[in-house]
Order: sequence, then structure tokens, then C-alpha cells
Amino acid sequence: MLDLFIGLKRLTKRRTIHIDNAIFRLHWLFTSSILIAFSLILTGRQYVGEPIICMETNNLPKNLINTYCWIQSTFIIPEATTDSTSSPHHPSPPPPWSSRELAHPWIGNSQGSNENIKFQTYYQWVCFVLFFQGIMCYFPYYLWKLWEGGLMRLITMGMQIALITDEERGHKRKIVLDYFHRHFTHHRLYAYKYFLCECLCLINICAQIWFTDWFLNGEFIDYGPKVMRWLTFGANQVNYDPKINPMNRMFPRMTKCRFKKYGDSGDISSYDILCMLPLNVVNEKIYLFLWFWMFMLLTLMTIVVLYRLFVFSIIRLRAYFLKSRCRLSRTKSLKLICERGNIGDWFLMYMLANNLDPLIIREITDEMGRRLDKGLIKREERACD
Repeated sequence: MLDLFIGLKRLTKRRTIHIDNAIFRLHWLFTSSILIAFSLILTGRQYVGEPIICMETNNLPKNLINTYCWIQSTFIIPEATTDSTSSPHHPSPPPPWSSRELAHPWIGNSQGSNENIKFQTYYQWVCFVLFFQGIMCYFPYYLWKLWEGGLMRLITMGMQIALITDEERGHKRKIVLDYFHRHFTHHRLYAYKYFLCECLCLINICAQIWFTDWFLNGEFIDYGPKVMRWLTFGANQVNYDPKINPMNRMFPRMTKCRFKKYGDSGDISSYDILCMLPLNVVNEKIYLFLWFWMFMLLTLMTIVVLYRLFVFSIIRLRAYFLKSRCRLSRTKSLKLICERGNIGDWFLMYMLANNLDPLIIREITDEMGRRLDKGLIKREERACD
């Protein structure tokens, strides 16, 4: 089974240089990986079984029936339920079916009409949709990686650990300091591009939720709460049939299929076939997990975007946020960097703190603070003269 996921090895490999934060990585790395992994799982019949199994009817070839019903899609009858409440597809409450008339939920006599049936076509597209969603979750990171251009790797190469010689440390520290001092106040666009990619992550997860709800006929938005309510209360709920749980409502296990062929005399013979969808047992768990994961990620990305807006608008608080990363640095030096620089300098120092040892960051920020302090004193002296 590991052969299915060998393509994900490159995506999930450990990275020594981080050009984003943890929430960003949850969006592009973890979410993309699980979506593509789910897509690969659903395509491996040896692990999830046959996608459809139909009953044999009048000596019709079983493989023919299975293939035909999978391609042409199966259907259910939304009114065929012992639940007396109205379904989302029927605004008025349908007359409740007697339990003895139903072999399975939503399986009843359709009288050969197409007016009261609902075709199930989504299962043919689930693996493709999950793969496409995984690609879309990776896109904001791909865009940021192009814009970032390897800057963080260039200025932190070989400085991820503190156990280096003093001579090498001093040399590399001087390179970082010279770069930071020479390009001071020139990284505003660098920060704006990253913030834009974080906003794209928020937009993407909102679009993913909307698209999934549309793909599943408007039943995904409240899928998680319904399942948890059913698992918690079950048959104790008033006017609720315990045999019809939300997972079975959204992903029916038993469906019907019509197959027509010419008879011996030339007339068309119609066969009403009962089909089982084993794949839906996997689909219902996949989308239950995705519901909780997507809404959790939506909450986290919303908090991140609000946090960025907060940092962009209030300059005085940037030093305190930077202090959480540069724990060993002097607060005075961090305040000088934030007050004399712009949001791009704050963001660049924040990303450096994510990739360098706190001891090295302390040396860089303290020296940068001294340089800025000297420059400020000289201007004040010239102003007094």
C-alpha cells in the first residue's frame, strides 16, 4: 500500500528552512497531503474493495451490470423513508412509508418514473475532486515560494545551529548584518506578498467548503453536527428514525439501477436492480474528517489574517510579537528595529528567528540595535547643531 503514497514523499519531506508559519503549513502541506492521500486510497480497489456490487438478475452477466450501473449512475427515492419529516429535496413532508415496504432506506417502488428519484453521480468524481482540492491547497505556497525566491535560504545557509566555530559564526553573522543594514526598509513588498498568500489560503478554504457543499448537493455544511448529534443521541431523538443516519442519508449504501435490453421477440425488457456501494462506507468517513478539518482550518486561518491586520496597523506592538520569537534578544534592540524600520523589516527578522538559533538571533538583533542607535544619535546631534 505504501507504493500508492510514494509520490507524496517529496511533498512531505522534512525542510530545514521554513519560509512560512505553522498555520500556513497546515494548509498547504498537511491538507494537500491528506486530500491527495484520500484520492489515492479511493482509487486502490485492493484496499477499499469494488466500487459497486449489483445483484445478479435473470442470468445477466454480473460484470456487465456492475460496469453499466457504475457508468450510468444509480439512484435512490428520497421519499422512500420511514422518517415522517420532510427531506431537503422535498419541501412538503412526504407520506411515511411503512417499514415493511422498505428493504433499505430510500429503496422503494419508483413505478418506472424519473420524477421522484435522485441520481447518485458524485461517487464517480470523488477521487478526482479530492485530488483537485489538494492541488488548490498547495497553490498559495507555490506562489509564495516563487515570490520568496530562496531569500531565506540564501541568508541563513549553514546557520541553523549554534555549534559552529566563533570565526565562522562571526563571518556569517556579519554577512546577515550587512545585508539587513544595507537593505533596511526595502522589504515591505516581501511582507505584503506573504500576507497576500495567507489571504489566499483563507479564500481557498472558504471556496473549498462552498465547493464541497455544492458537490454533495448542499448537504456538507451541517454534515459534521448532524453526525455528532446522531452518534450522541441516536434513537433518543424525537421523530427520528435511527436506521437513517446522516452518513447514510448523504452516502447511501444501497441504491437502485435500471437496465434495459432487447428481449427475444424484439421488445425492450427493463430490469430493476439493487446495487451496493461499498465505497460510500469510506466516503462518509473521509468527508466527516474533512468537515472538522476544514472548519478548524477556517477558524485558524481567520485568526491568522486578523493577527496580520493587527500587526500591520499597530506599530508599537510589533516589538512584543517579535520578542516571542527572539526570546534572548534585548527588548530595546527589537523596538529600534520595529520603530526605525517598516513591516517588511519586522517580518524578515521574524522569519530569521524561525530559522536561526536564539543565540545567533540575539547577536544579530543586538548589533543591529547598536547600529540603529548610533545612527539615531548622530542625527539628533546634527539637529542640535
